Amino acid sequence: MVQVTARRRILGWYFFDWASQPYNTLLLTFIFAPYVKEMLGDGSTAQAAWGYGVGVAGLIIALLAPVLGAIADRAGGRMRFIWLFATLYVVGASGLWFAAPDDFDLLLTLLFFATGLIGMEFATIFTNAMLPGLGPRQRIGRISGTGWALGYVGGVLALAVMLLLFAENAETGKTLIGRDPLLGLDAAAREGTRAVGPFTAAWFVLFMIPFFLWVREPRQPGALSIRQAVASALPELHQTLRHLPANRSLFAFLGSSMFYRDALNGMYAFGGIYAAGVLGWSVVDVGIFGIVAAITGAVFAWIGGLADTRFGPKTVIVANVLILTGVAVSVLFVSRDAVFGLTVMPGSSLPDIAFYLIGGLIGAAGGALQSASRTMMVRQAHRKRMTEAFGLYALAGKATSFMAPLSIGVATQWTGSQQLGITPLIFLFLVGLFLLLWVKPDGERADTWAAASSPFSS
Repeated sequence: MVQVTARRRILGWYFFDWASQPYNTLLLTFIFAPYVKEMLGDGSTAQAAWGYGVGVAGLIIALLAPVLGAIADRAGGRMRFIWLFATLYVVGASGLWFAAPDDFDLLLTLLFFATGLIGMEFATIFTNAMLPGLGPRQRIGRISGTGWALGYVGGVLALAVMLLLFAENAETGKTLIGRDPLLGLDAAAREGTRAVGPFTAAWFVLFMIPFFLWVREPRQPGALSIRQAVASALPELHQTLRHLPANRSLFAFLGSSMFYRDALNGMYAFGGIYAAGVLGWSVVDVGIFGIVAAITGAVFAWIGGLADTRFGPKTVIVANVLILTGVAVSVLFVSRDAVFGLTVMPGSSLPDIAFYLIGGLIGAAGGALQSASRTMMVRQAHRKRMTEAFGLYALAGKATSFMAPLSIGVATQWTGSQQLGITPLIFLFLVGLFLLLWVKPDGERADTWAAASSPFSS
């Protein structure tokens, strides 16, 4: 009975990745972002506006994430925070339905998008903090990798449903399989594509049910009231931040992940807009690109989890940052006119094939990298302050999260070129790779796991 309960907790925890991934897949990258480009008309203008919107949301997340994590560690009850931010996710995603082409309000659209994105990111902090309690140290990498892989599977299934049944081509008004959007949605008003918002919200609500039913938190002895936790969290967080450089391995990892995750998120956020602007892809074309990336992401997140167990997360992280750096360079040499210096004839499919391959590499390396990074954070953190640690991890991921989108926005606007606009990503990956030199595979607190038993071990 105990073993079945433990398995169910893990399965329920997996469902958060499955439920939340469509926000990244459908909204941030492959369906809604290209739709915004269509509404604004010009690829460079859309890329700049998207950069500013995502950047502001990232700044809000960076400022509040560690504070919320510190409060949750002291007050206990992560689940109530997850409920709160799940609500923001649903409200933000649902509101994207109102981005109608005849009355497109860019500011309102970005406001709804940012609300949902903030909800997703904050909910992720609290679910990630549950990872150490799901199993022994030697299984954490596999659990993390499997969860991330299932998230990609959920994302690709949601994307397939949208492409086959809802998202219409702007020119033909038909979906990928040549039919009208489902439920009688008006293709002329782009209701099939705009349905991606409510669809993402409904998907999240449905698949969070197993999470809320099966994931339980142990009672936390000595937990403070919310008021007490708020009062004590800021001074203690200040102390944590002040002494953080003394833990050189954790400090270096947070710095490294700050740069390479920012670059990776830049790839995700701008992949769809880039392909739409440079290669002239439709929403459906970008959606197919997303399916390729999601499939490779699922497969290699799972493989990465096995490699994490065998070689440790640091090896997996280094390998995938190197791959993504090469991909960022490669993107500069793919356009409708030439592929890696080879001039192509008008109408050639070679640029499309090359970008599909690039998308597959982004998905594969990105999935394995994010899964291994989550495991590495668990190895570096103090177990009794795990939510605060993942708050710092979110801070590291978002403290400069405005840098990639804003620098892309500035570079694109300054050069007038979408291709040259993504060059800041190369620099970010290289800085992240350099900082990994100071990261110890098991952190400065290698005895933390041995000293503390899992709250779910009994």
